[in-house]
Amino acid sequence: MQLPFFVYGTLLPGEVNHDLFLRGRTQAEEPGRLSGAVLYDGPGYPYAVEERGGVVYGELVTALAREYEELLVALDRLEEYAPGDPRSLYERVEREVVRDGGGATTVRAWVYVAAPAVAARLRARGKLIESGDWRLR
Repeated sequence: MQLPFFVYGTLLPGEVNHDLFLRGRTQAEEPGRLSGAVLYDGPGYPYAVEERGGVVYGELVTALAREYEELLVALDRLEEYAPGDPRSLYERVEREVVRDGGGATTVRAWVYVAAPAVAARLRARGKLIESGDWRLR
């Protein structure tokens, strides 16, 4: 099954990586939110850190079927995610995300969250983005 991606930082429309990675490869992009996470400034790019009570705002991106596998590999590389590698900055996890466009429904989506070691550093001394929205930082 090809899950949509929940993006919340440099892959958002108008941000630097949107055109580089997503333009022409998606069939839908719509507002969404991830509960159970907070947002930290990287700096330069954000990290979602799983934490009860938080909300991160972003976009649900549905890839074109013919682009899905290539896009998945490209996004894993962008996010410096390699399954099982302790040096990964992010982990790609499957989570419930609320689709906010036209009737709040919940969908399963891939989300890149801070890897455990990165999350621990951010919790200790990172800059929290209180709004949960990278665009409002």
